[in-house]
Amino acid sequence: MRKMKLSRAFTLIEPGPVVLVTTQGRDKSNIMTISWTMVLDFTPQFALCTGSWNYSFEALKATKECVIAIPTVDMLDTVVGIGTCSGNDTDKFAKFGLTAVVGKNIGAPLIGECLANIECRVIDFVSSHNIVVLEGVAAYFDSSRKEKRMLHAVGDGTFIVDGRTFDRKKKMAAKLPSGL
Repeated sequence: MRKMKLSRAFTLIEPGPVVLVTTQGRDKSNIMTISWTMVLDFTPQFALCTGSWNYSFEALKATKECVIAIPTVDMLDTVVGIGTCSGNDTDKFAKFGLTAVVGKNIGAPLIGECLANIECRVIDFVSSHNIVVLEGVAAYFDSSRKEKRMLHAVGDGTFIVDGRTFDRKKKMAAKLPSGL
């Protein structure tokens, strides 16, 4: 093995799915691209990392709700575009031609073009690490969508796309929650 720069170590484990997070402020909806996410056990609880550098953060703190929308590889340029402009001066739904779908449980919109959407409520802020802990209250999946491959940010401007799926459900059945 060859030694690598410690400052790049995060690129080895960052590649979780890139998501779009929507919020609803006082006067408008916004979208932010987030690549720092994690699932908390087999519950509908998730964590993401964001803070005041994102325009949506104030709405997230004020309303304590958001939608995690899961884009696919055909949306890569949209995902990057959303992440490289600010909701402060840009209507991202209009600029990127995305459909804001009214949620059933919270005020933030779902994104109609995404593979899946999870309506969430904030249950904790870990301010020392800019971590927002969310609880999913409803989830939606568009099974009619042809493209289902998700994106994974490496953290250096490159992305990985889902590939083959390997099924080991029978071997892991004793460790999985019932119904999966």
